[in-house]
Amino acid sequence: MHYSSVIYILGLLMMFLSGSMLIPVPFSLYYGQTDYLSLLSAAGITFGVGFAAYRLSKFRDDLRPKEGFAIVAFSWIFLSFFGCLPFVFSGTIPSFTDAFFETMSGFTTTGATILTQIEGMPEGVLMWRSLTHWIGGMGIIVLSLAILPFLGVGGMQLFKAEVPGPVADKLTPRVTETAKILWGVYLVFTAAQTVLLMFGGMNLFEALCHAFGTLATGGYSTRNASVGAYGSAYIDYVIILFMLLAGTNFALHYRFLRGDFKVYFKNPEFLFYMAIIGFTALLICINNFIALDTGVEKTFRDSLFQVVSISTTTGYGTADYEQWPFASQMILFFLMFGGGCAGSTAGGMKMIRIYVLTKFVYSEIVRLLHPHAVVPVRVGKTIINRDILMNVFGFFNLYIIIFTLSVFAMSQLGLDFSSAYGAVVATMSNIGPGLGSVGPTDNFAHIPAIGKWLLSFLMMMGRLELFTVVILFSPSFWRK
Repeated sequence: MHYSSVIYILGLLMMFLSGSMLIPVPFSLYYGQTDYLSLLSAAGITFGVGFAAYRLSKFRDDLRPKEGFAIVAFSWIFLSFFGCLPFVFSGTIPSFTDAFFETMSGFTTTGATILTQIEGMPEGVLMWRSLTHWIGGMGIIVLSLAILPFLGVGGMQLFKAEVPGPVADKLTPRVTETAKILWGVYLVFTAAQTVLLMFGGMNLFEALCHAFGTLATGGYSTRNASVGAYGSAYIDYVIILFMLLAGTNFALHYRFLRGDFKVYFKNPEFLFYMAIIGFTALLICINNFIALDTGVEKTFRDSLFQVVSISTTTGYGTADYEQWPFASQMILFFLMFGGGCAGSTAGGMKMIRIYVLTKFVYSEIVRLLHPHAVVPVRVGKTIINRDILMNVFGFFNLYIIIFTLSVFAMSQLGLDFSSAYGAVVATMSNIGPGLGSVGPTDNFAHIPAIGKWLLSFLMMMGRLELFTVVILFSPSFWRK
């Protein structure tokens, strides 16, 4: 393990983080708040630590997968540790445990919150809270499309058989160039959504915060009642559109913007993703229309909004889905596991894994009916080999094991079964709101401190697709 290289990269990240803390300062000054002092103090400390790490270490060009795993995992820990300082210094979240939970939830684009009165918080800190989503989303795009495939894990690993190399979709041959391209797309979408939300009546501050939360599939809002507080069909539909875009592989967006207008219709994962959303939204809409008296358009809009929000793991809300019929709630619950597409900012298991599992089950049924038939598992025109299938099965099994153990652990902390189930799936799939006492109209403030640390760890595990974190617990990983 080249520890010096790991420290060097982490130092650079800390300096970048300190610069990001300055972005909310103008908003704090404009609204006449004093939280800019907390942001400046946190930025100074973060820069000092980062600069010291950068100057006292040495980078080696021959980075190995070991260093890659360590950098990826420790980046989220250090970002959350220093990123929570503005909350602590400003007194808006005085408890370090709560502040760390809120910040980890931000950087992992989970959106689970311990805050009860969001609208009473100063604008500078609120902007920083939403900005943690946006920064986390930037990292996740490059992580999923360029870094994790190089390390041999992640949803995009399933495409390596089709296009070998460190960058699965071969946008450009270099990770840095790929990062610039993807961040460019991310920035364009953020600017577009901000403008469209301002047309709907939001001011610049609110529009930016909600655009940050949408494109990162995070879900932090500036209102206690989330997006539903605006009561605007226009705003709802704008956010639905951009949640769908955020849950889609960003490599597809890049190709579309370059003129390949059929790229979405040629991608099996995207078609599967849209089919799942369309089918489940229709089922819930019909069920809600029969059971509730909210009108045709409102029922359709709320049903579609919540399905897209849960499927893309954004977590915004326009309705309390725990007041919906049981069947509608169960459909949403199962959607919580799937997530968005590989290469997107969405969390969850990823649609590509669900798609491969579905294709495998189909092939096994055909083989039972026709024992001598050769029925390969395909993604598009590519045959998925045994190693990739084992990777998918391994991820699925590990997910279930960690999920089950975590539900048991949370239930031992006094949560009822529904709340324990909801808290674990909400954090592990990076959704935000869950079920029971952590449902869409509740928060995580009442969770015991040890539970918040466990859920923070689950957020990171889910965000980094399990194996990236689990491998750090192997003694052989740390041996030279």
